[in-house]
Amino acid sequence: RGPVVPLEPGKTKISIRLDNRVLEHFRSLVEQAGGGNYQTLINDALKAYVTQQALESTLRKLIREELRRAA
Repeated sequence: RGPVVPLEPGKTKISIRLDNRVLEHFRSLVEQAGGGNYQTLINDALKAYVTQQALESTLRKLIREELRRAA
């Protein structure tokens, strides 16, 4: 299938099925930017989602604690 590219530390090669619409979106972003790697954009979007979820979870926990203290 092509040359073997060594994996970057902290990354795992997987096979995943994505909707064509998702792939088209990220490929069009790369094309608009004049080049790049759509897989990197997908990875960045997933990392941002995970970070956002963790932040929301932490904020909810802090708010609940503050509400308990105020009650």
